[in-house]
Amino acid sequence: MPPSKAKKCTPEKDSDEYRQRRERNNLAVKKSRMKSKQKAQDTQQRVNELKEENERLEAKIKLLSKELSVLKDLFLEHAHNLADNVHPQNTDTATMGQNNTNAQ
Repeated sequence: MPPSKAKKCTPEKDSDEYRQRRERNNLAVKKSRMKSKQKAQDTQQRVNELKEENERLEAKIKLLSKELSVLKDLFLEHAHNLADNVHPQNTDTATMGQNNTNAQ
């Protein structure tokens, strides 16, 4: 018979040694279960914190995306206005240069 299957020398159930072993075992099991329960609670708390942080970050992304869109629109409008005004300003500048030459 393998050693793990062999019957170990166990004290009688009425003995002090047996009661002490049972008491130590019961305390160890209680401690282990409490530790396991605490770890599960800690994990759940961390999950909740991460969910809240994720929601905050998603809201921030949404806000920044809107801001980016507004800024892009402003930039494109400004660039379009500059492009429209480049030709007339160049024409005016050229005309002014001719007027200055003629005035001298």
